[in-house]
Amino acid sequence: MNSEFTIAVHSLVLLAYKSDHMATSDYIAMNVATHPARIRKVMSLLRKQGYVRTKEGIGGGFTLSCDPAKVTLAEIYRLTSLGTLKPSWCSGDPGKECPVSANMKPVMDSIFFEAELNMERYLEGQTIAGVLEQLQAAERLKPQAQNQ
Repeated sequence: MNSEFTIAVHSLVLLAYKSDHMATSDYIAMNVATHPARIRKVMSLLRKQGYVRTKEGIGGGFTLSCDPAKVTLAEIYRLTSLGTLKPSWCSGDPGKECPVSANMKPVMDSIFFEAELNMERYLEGQTIAGVLEQLQAAERLKPQAQNQ
């Protein structure tokens, strides 16, 4: 998995939370704790897919153009990170006589493929609105936990 997934989810949840305001890339970057250029790259991808709108100039920024209750984390994962669960390097050498070395790559490829399918299935049940609800619930519980 790469950080673009986390940046995209964080940004969409922030925009859902601030649904009545434009958010600049600088503001989102401060909230996400990353560089504004990384935010602009991810937001450009989200804009091209119709998740956000942009307004340029003074008072401009990003707003949601989707229903956060209908956007699954699986959609965002497929957009930003599909195939990244599998590492770019795998041990073994198909040219070797050792059956472990010769067959490690296809076996590991299969394992990562199945793991990614299972993760996507799980992420299908998670929405941007659901993440926002979890954050709001955690915030409501925070003062109670500090008093105990």
